[in-house]
Amino acid sequence: MIRNVAREIAMHLSYELSFTGLTAGELLEQRLCSPHFEAVAPEYEVYGELPGPTQKAYISKLVKGIAAHGYELDQYIEKYARGWRFERIPLVAGAIMRLAMYEILYMPEIPNGAAINEAVEIAKKYESPEVVRFINGVLGAFARGEGGEPPLPEDPAPAQGAEEK
Repeated sequence: MIRNVAREIAMHLSYELSFTGLTAGELLEQRLCSPHFEAVAPEYEVYGELPGPTQKAYISKLVKGIAAHGYELDQYIEKYARGWRFERIPLVAGAIMRLAMYEILYMPEIPNGAAINEAVEIAKKYESPEVVRFINGVLGAFARGEGGEPPLPEDPAPAQGAEEK
Protein backbone atom coordinates (compact mmCIF):
# COMPACT_ATOMS: atom_id res chain seq x y z
CA MET A 1 0.00 0.00 0.00
CA ILE A 2 1.36 3.41 -0.93
CA ARG A 3 1.11 6.60 1.09
CA ASN A 4 -1.60 8.25 -1.02
CA VAL A 5 -3.88 5.24 -0.43
CA ALA A 6 -3.15 5.41 3.30
CA ARG A 7 -4.00 9.15 3.17
CA GLU A 8 -7.32 8.43 1.52
CA ILE A 9 -8.18 5.81 4.14
CA ALA A 10 -7.23 8.32 6.86
CA MET A 11 -9.56 10.84 5.22
CA HIS A 12 -12.41 8.30 5.31
CA LEU A 13 -11.79 7.64 8.99
CA SER A 14 -11.47 11.33 9.84
CA TYR A 15 -14.76 11.91 7.99
CA GLU A 16 -16.33 9.13 10.02
CA LEU A 17 -15.15 10.75 13.26
CA SER A 18 -17.40 13.69 12.38
CA PHE A 19 -20.54 11.73 13.10
CA THR A 20 -19.68 8.72 15.28
CA GLY A 21 -19.41 8.69 19.02
CA LEU A 22 -16.23 6.62 18.83
CA THR A 23 -12.80 7.82 19.89
CA ALA A 24 -10.09 7.84 17.26
CA GLY A 25 -8.53 4.75 18.87
CA GLU A 26 -11.81 2.83 18.88
CA LEU A 27 -12.51 3.77 15.27
CA LEU A 28 -9.03 2.71 14.16
CA GLU A 29 -9.37 -0.60 15.96
CA GLN A 30 -12.72 -1.30 14.30
CA ARG A 31 -11.76 -0.14 10.81
CA LEU A 32 -8.13 -1.21 10.30
CA CYS A 33 -8.96 -4.90 10.21
CA SER A 34 -9.62 -7.52 7.55
CA PRO A 35 -13.41 -7.84 8.08
CA HIS A 36 -13.95 -4.10 7.55
CA PHE A 37 -11.66 -3.96 4.53
CA GLU A 38 -13.40 -6.96 2.98
CA ALA A 39 -16.82 -5.39 3.57
CA VAL A 40 -16.03 -2.02 1.95
CA ALA A 41 -13.55 -3.11 -0.76
CA PRO A 42 -16.31 -3.62 -3.38
CA GLU A 43 -17.34 0.03 -2.97
CA TYR A 44 -13.94 1.66 -2.43
CA GLU A 45 -10.86 0.45 -4.29
CA VAL A 46 -8.51 1.78 -1.59
CA TYR A 47 -9.68 -1.00 0.74
CA GLY A 48 -8.41 -3.74 -1.57
CA GLU A 49 -5.33 -4.32 0.56
CA LEU A 50 -4.95 -4.23 4.34
CA PRO A 51 -2.29 -1.69 5.37
CA GLY A 52 1.04 -2.96 6.62
CA PRO A 53 2.61 -1.78 9.88
CA THR A 54 4.13 1.40 8.38
CA GLN A 55 0.88 2.41 6.70
CA LYS A 56 -1.16 1.58 9.81
CA ALA A 57 1.13 3.79 11.88
CA TYR A 58 0.77 6.62 9.35
CA ILE A 59 -3.03 6.30 9.22
CA SER A 60 -3.19 6.15 13.02
CA LYS A 61 -0.99 9.22 13.40
CA LEU A 62 -3.20 11.19 11.01
CA VAL A 63 -6.54 10.10 12.46
CA LYS A 64 -5.48 10.58 16.09
CA GLY A 65 -3.84 13.89 15.28
CA ILE A 66 -6.87 15.18 13.41
CA ALA A 67 -9.10 14.10 16.30
CA ALA A 68 -6.86 15.80 18.86
CA HIS A 69 -6.56 19.02 16.85
CA GLY A 70 -10.00 19.02 15.25
CA TYR A 71 -11.20 22.28 16.78
CA GLU A 72 -7.98 24.07 15.79
CA LEU A 73 -8.12 22.68 12.24
CA ASP A 74 -11.76 23.67 11.87
CA GLN A 75 -10.91 27.20 12.98
CA TYR A 76 -8.22 27.39 10.31
CA ILE A 77 -10.66 26.13 7.69
CA GLU A 78 -13.17 28.79 8.66
CA LYS A 79 -10.46 31.47 8.71
CA TYR A 80 -9.18 30.67 5.22
CA ALA A 81 -12.55 29.79 3.66
CA ARG A 82 -13.40 33.45 3.45
CA GLY A 83 -17.11 34.05 3.63
CA TRP A 84 -17.93 30.45 4.57
CA ARG A 85 -18.97 29.17 7.97
CA PHE A 86 -17.52 25.77 8.74
CA GLU A 87 -21.02 24.27 9.08
CA ARG A 88 -21.72 25.05 5.39
CA ILE A 89 -18.67 23.16 4.11
CA PRO A 90 -19.40 19.58 2.96
CA LEU A 91 -18.17 17.01 5.50
CA VAL A 92 -15.92 15.23 2.98
CA ALA A 93 -14.31 18.54 1.96
CA GLY A 94 -13.75 19.36 5.62
CA ALA A 95 -12.15 15.97 6.24
CA ILE A 96 -9.84 16.43 3.26
CA MET A 97 -8.77 19.91 4.40
CA ARG A 98 -8.24 18.78 8.02
CA LEU A 99 -5.95 16.01 6.77
CA ALA A 100 -3.79 18.33 4.65
CA MET A 101 -3.69 21.02 7.33
CA TYR A 102 -2.63 18.50 9.94
CA GLU A 103 0.20 17.31 7.69
CA ILE A 104 1.31 20.91 7.06
CA LEU A 105 1.26 21.87 10.73
CA TYR A 106 2.42 18.71 12.46
CA MET A 107 4.33 16.58 9.94
CA PRO A 108 7.28 18.68 8.77
CA GLU A 109 8.72 15.73 6.84
CA ILE A 110 5.87 16.14 4.34
CA PRO A 111 6.30 19.15 2.02
CA ASN A 112 3.35 21.55 2.00
CA GLY A 113 2.96 21.18 -1.73
CA ALA A 114 2.74 17.40 -1.45
CA ALA A 115 0.07 17.64 1.27
CA ILE A 116 -1.97 20.04 -0.86
CA ASN A 117 -1.54 18.11 -4.11
CA GLU A 118 -2.56 14.84 -2.46
CA ALA A 119 -5.60 16.52 -0.87
CA VAL A 120 -6.66 17.87 -4.26
CA GLU A 121 -6.26 14.42 -5.86
CA ILE A 122 -8.42 12.85 -3.14
CA ALA A 123 -11.00 15.64 -3.53
CA LYS A 124 -11.26 14.93 -7.27
CA LYS A 125 -12.61 11.46 -6.43
CA TYR A 126 -15.34 12.69 -4.08
CA GLU A 127 -16.24 16.29 -4.88
CA SER A 128 -17.35 18.45 -7.79
CA PRO A 129 -14.75 20.54 -9.66
CA GLU A 130 -16.00 23.67 -7.89
CA VAL A 131 -15.42 22.12 -4.46
CA VAL A 132 -11.99 20.84 -5.57
CA ARG A 133 -11.02 24.41 -6.55
CA PHE A 134 -12.38 25.67 -3.22
CA ILE A 135 -10.28 23.10 -1.29
CA ASN A 136 -7.18 23.99 -3.30
CA GLY A 137 -7.70 27.70 -2.66
CA VAL A 138 -8.27 27.27 1.06
CA LEU A 139 -5.24 25.01 1.47
CA GLY A 140 -3.01 27.29 -0.61
CA ALA A 141 -4.00 30.32 1.47
CA PHE A 142 -3.52 28.31 4.66
CA ALA A 143 -0.04 27.13 3.64
CA ARG A 144 1.00 30.68 2.78
CA GLY A 145 -0.45 32.03 6.02
CA GLU A 146 0.37 29.33 8.55
CA GLY A 147 2.52 26.64 7.01
CA GLY A 148 6.01 28.10 7.15
CA GLU A 149 7.24 27.04 3.73
CA PRO A 150 5.50 28.18 0.56
CA PRO A 151 3.52 25.54 -1.33
CA LEU A 152 4.82 24.26 -4.64
CA PRO A 153 3.71 26.44 -7.55
CA GLU A 154 0.85 25.03 -9.59
CA ASP A 155 1.88 26.39 -12.99
CA PRO A 156 5.46 27.65 -13.03
CA ALA A 157 6.08 30.59 -15.32
CA PRO A 158 8.10 29.88 -18.46
CA ALA A 159 11.81 30.51 -18.08
CA GLN A 160 13.19 33.84 -19.30
CA GLY A 161 13.86 33.72 -22.99
CA ALA A 162 11.82 30.57 -23.49
CA GLU A 163 9.09 32.40 -25.39
CA GLU A 164 8.79 31.68 -29.09
CA LYS A 165 9.74 34.53 -31.39
